Amino acid sequence: MSKKVFLRRKEIMNHLPKEVRAEAVTKLSSVYVNRQPLKGFDRKDETKYLDGILDVSPSHPDWPKHTKSFWANLAIPVGFTGVELEIGKDSNGDPLQIMDWIKYNFALKHPQVGLNKEEMTESGKRFYIHDTSRDIKIKNNQIQRRKDADKEFIKVSSDIEAMKRIMLVLTDSNPERLTRDQLENALYELKNKNPEKFVKVAKDSNLKVLSEIRKMISAGVLRKIGNQVIFIDEVIGETEEDAVVYLKNKKNSGQLTIMRAKLKELSLV
Repeated sequence: MSKKVFLRRKEIMNHLPKEVRAEAVTKLSSVYVNRQPLKGFDRKDETKYLDGILDVSPSHPDWPKHTKSFWANLAIPVGFTGVELEIGKDSNGDPLQIMDWIKYNFALKHPQVGLNKEEMTESGKRFYIHDTSRDIKIKNNQIQRRKDADKEFIKVSSDIEAMKRIMLVLTDSNPERLTRDQLENALYELKNKNPEKFVKVAKDSNLKVLSEIRKMISAGVLRKIGNQVIFIDEVIGETEEDAVVYLKNKKNSGQLTIMRAKLKELSLV
């Protein structure tokens, strides 16, 4: 089944006219990793896909020499419109265009190639792979994450205590200082900024305990030194997650009662 992607380059920006820059060609060339040219495949796939491409067979003593030369000299000229690569496979699972398949896998491994334009820009790379089907899937995944976040937001926005718990875990802010409207507005912004993180916190089965730990730390009932959570002189967890486990353990219910009493005292001061 046919599937096509494009290898595209970063736009060339210099003093030359746009028409001249458009005609320029940039090569995606070999790079060396640990003194060896970058390969697009592991040894097994290299044998599978380069057999018939090179002048010698995999059983020939010079096969390693020829494969090394192949990867060292591989270069893909990329013009203004990019390079179309056919990466589909037939019913037997074999590439429809073997050289396009080789170039595609070489590009995937190349340190100067991003999986999309955003990755190229953010990482300072010079090329990217434009895969329409993948871009559509990524976009849809983003939409689904936002939809999930919206659902969770609607659930918690009717419960001010739930909103406070999420606020405590997601930020260093004290939700008690916020009006309901301010709290809801702040959570809405946090949801939009990082939907995935918002959903993770909102659905966390340990949210109540974790938010209580945060509240105790803020009030001074518990202390944090590095990642450690400490009650008086006892380390109750190497991390907040460990502290959650400690406080959920029924054997430590007495300590939890003392902590809550101290927190209540401080809130009355």
